[in-house]
Amino acid sequence: MANVIVVGSQWGDEGKGKIVDWLSERADVVVRYQGGHNAGHTLVIDGTSYKLALLPSGVVRGKLSVIGNGVVVDPHHFVAEVEKIGAQGIEVTPEVLKIADNAPLILSLHRELDAIRESGNSGLKIGTTRRGIGPAYEDKVGRRAIRVCDLAEPETLMPKIERLLAHHNALRRGMGLTELSAESLYNELTEVAGKILPYVDQVWRLLDEKRRAGARILFEGAQGALLDNDHGTYPFVTSSNTVAGQASAGSGLGPTAIGYVLGITKAYTTRVGEGPFPCELDDEIGRHLSSVGREVGVNTGRPRRCGWFDAVLVRQTVRTSGINGIALTKLDVLDGLKELKVCVGYELNGQKIDYLPASMGAQAAVKPIYETLEGWSETTAGARSWSELPAQAVKYVRYIEELIGAPVAMLSTSPERLDTILVQDPFQD
Repeated sequence: MANVIVVGSQWGDEGKGKIVDWLSERADVVVRYQGGHNAGHTLVIDGTSYKLALLPSGVVRGKLSVIGNGVVVDPHHFVAEVEKIGAQGIEVTPEVLKIADNAPLILSLHRELDAIRESGNSGLKIGTTRRGIGPAYEDKVGRRAIRVCDLAEPETLMPKIERLLAHHNALRRGMGLTELSAESLYNELTEVAGKILPYVDQVWRLLDEKRRAGARILFEGAQGALLDNDHGTYPFVTSSNTVAGQASAGSGLGPTAIGYVLGITKAYTTRVGEGPFPCELDDEIGRHLSSVGREVGVNTGRPRRCGWFDAVLVRQTVRTSGINGIALTKLDVLDGLKELKVCVGYELNGQKIDYLPASMGAQAAVKPIYETLEGWSETTAGARSWSELPAQAVKYVRYIEELIGAPVAMLSTSPERLDTILVQDPFQD
């Protein structure tokens, strides 16, 4: 039985929501293994849109859904999101949703610190969502985080809060901010504890039991692999590891349980926030892609930067995440363009290279080397078989496969879940 990891192969916003929903119908368990409520996706089911941020996609279909230990959990956002989709008729109960007892919490002080840093006039602007994700991860690796399990021990909570504030109040003094009292933070946590504790479980044990029973497990990544803290466009990255290897560490299920890695890949390239983007188009074509593709962040509302397909980046992600096949999305956005360009390499200081360098200066300096392909005038929207696609569209897809070194396992031709050409079912051994 193949367990499947879904990972974004670019900078996120590749259209994971539809693909994950399609796969979640076939899965028994859906797991979030990194990130927080900083990355959203939209599920469209029977004409109803569900916008999720923290909750795994499986909750919409009543599948067992798991928030793993690699996720940072904002307890107040969790309660609000459960209530929001509850108003849409989706009941989220402790029988359907489990939260890892060792997952770190996002607190109000994290959100405040994130916003202050990003609004500062000095240093690099990373382009964070200001939701406290980064500061929460900092406290995790600094061994001072408050974790979900701590909510069940109010008698030991205060010393942990005091340790946390010894760090944060020193920061706040340096920034001229009012220091926080341990009592206020204690009250913030105890007020919400009763609403989150019913969902808490030993997720590592639960997943192992499900695996041994033959369940199909779907691991759902949040951001794209190019935002990985190690392998992305550092420092313009997120604060967690987003590559496929994080699925094991972020859930407690060992790597031998993973069967197939599916890379969600947009037929062009987009990015939200700051940072290098070699193929970015600040012209009519870029505006066309943005308009037709409706390139606006699901939860943040931030406009996405748009550009041609960058095969260098995706080829690199295929290797760093061990991608077996890709789900190619938004091919229909390219309909009607007379010619298409694909980045096949970079030029750096007069030399041709076939990879994205690690340093910030080199990443900003690389220039794309393009190959030009003929476009197509016919529509690809809604196609459900290869025979329904224009010949030039098929040629474009095959060229991408060749350049990135991975086959197209699924081809999405609209936001509707049935508008999908299936080449290989990732769950099939």
